[in-house]
Amino acid sequence: MLKRMLASTALLALLALPLAAQAAPKPAGDEMTLTGQVIDVNCNTTMGAIGAGHKACAEACAKAGVALAILASDGTIYMPVSSKPADPQNPKLMPFAEGKVKVTGTHRTNHGLHTIEIKTVEAAT
Repeated sequence: MLKRMLASTALLALLALPLAAQAAPKPAGDEMTLTGQVIDVNCNTTMGAIGAGHKACAEACAKAGVALAILASDGTIYMPVSSKPADPQNPKLMPFAEGKVKVTGTHRTNHGLHTIEIKTVEAAT
């Protein structure tokens, strides 16, 4: 019985090794300052909606849970993220929906997705 338990434990440990090896390290980030327009990701990417005429819709969508993001002048979309679990980012950008902002934070790119962990956000001109 003891031999069977030890063999089972050893087998499980060997099977778990590939899973542990697959854990990706946290991508390194660079501090940056970004100026762009706060967009409603859904309406912007599916219908091209943007600007002051879309502000009320963007606010309603954001309140319903649609992600807000920052569209840079080069066309890159930066998704706001947090290193804390279950830390929603829409409240940081909601006051600036469809307006221009200046954001500082940690930029990361992972699998082609640009993210920014926001430290400061303010209206831009």
